[in-house]
Amino acid sequence: MPFVNIRIVKQVIETDPDGIKAKVQADVTASLVEAAGIPAENVWVTFEEIDETDWFAGGTRVKELRANS
Repeated sequence: MPFVNIRIVKQVIETDPDGIKAKVQADVTASLVEAAGIPAENVWVTFEEIDETDWFAGGTRVKELRANS
């Protein structure tokens, strides 16, 4: 039984968290069903929402990286 844990910056999905999570989990589930030939009910997907001030990349806060992009 695959268990997929998706960590995402919560500000990235703040416009529609339920809708975005539903779409992402559906796509991930469908991909695993197709690739591994397992039933969809055996695919578990969870989300961890991380604040952009608590996530760093290369020593820089994601909040700053997002502001500069």
